Amino acid sequence: QVQLVESGGRMVQAGDSLRLSCAASGRTSAMAWFRQVPGKEREFVAAITWIGGNTPYADSVKGRFTVSRDNAKNTMYLQMNSLKPEDTAIYYCAAKSRGLLLRDLLPVGTQYDYWGQGTQVTVSS
Repeated sequence: QVQLVESGGRMVQAGDSLRLSCAASGRTSAMAWFRQVPGKEREFVAAITWIGGNTPYADSVKGRFTVSRDNAKNTMYLQMNSLKPEDTAIYYCAAKSRGLLLRDLLPVGTQYDYWGQGTQVTVSS
């Protein structure tokens, strides 16, 4: 019953910064960002929980991306800095509305109940 809407994707140059947003229609216990390039499998990017402050990141984005959320707005953000052409992909928002989600399972896409339609991020060299 939770609807997710991503926004903020656009074309930028390498080294630039961009912030993505994912607005949920209701409270979520955990939210995550995944990305996918045509011809490749979906890749975990980052996740964040309502309680606990767990924010795992994919190794490829550590130190460059920061995930955060505003619980009052039911919105998750992904601040992307020092963007690289390799970051080009469709970024999807995922959420688990209720229930427990172990820390080690946060990067697992099948654990999430809802998905957004995605927002395109293109980084030119």
